[in-house]
Amino acid sequence: MANLRLTLCGLVMIALCGSAQADDSVPTHFLCDFDMGYAWSYDSGKFKSEPAKDLSFEIGNIDLEKQSATLIIDGKSANTLKIVRALNANTFLEVVNEGFLNMTTIYDRDPATGKYPAVHSRHFGLFGQPIFAQYAGNCAAKP
Repeated sequence: MANLRLTLCGLVMIALCGSAQADDSVPTHFLCDFDMGYAWSYDSGKFKSEPAKDLSFEIGNIDLEKQSATLIIDGKSANTLKIVRALNANTFLEVVNEGFLNMTTIYDRDPATGKYPAVHSRHFGLFGQPIFAQYAGNCAAKP
């Protein structure tokens, strides 16, 4: 009887863990708009910040099984993205030519707005000085 209880508990745990996976019904194309954010630059021994300009781009060809997607800027393919899946979100990683990173995390759809809350981070440098930016906004599924 104890073995049966342990087996049932194990099956319940497996079922619960399986239901916590990221949503498989993720659209295959997003239009993203980031209208809030700040950029920081490092100069003379300290960071200074300023509001970031609005940013928009698309993420298309999303293939969760292959963990790949395409960054699209102004209607043109710009770079290949890697996907890291998480509970209730997917993060799209871009390694730019110089080795710096850009990351976009798109969370599950907000039922109240129909949009997908998102954050975008850029980590790079210019003339040897660190620069980074953080944005907040939304993505919408492209029909």
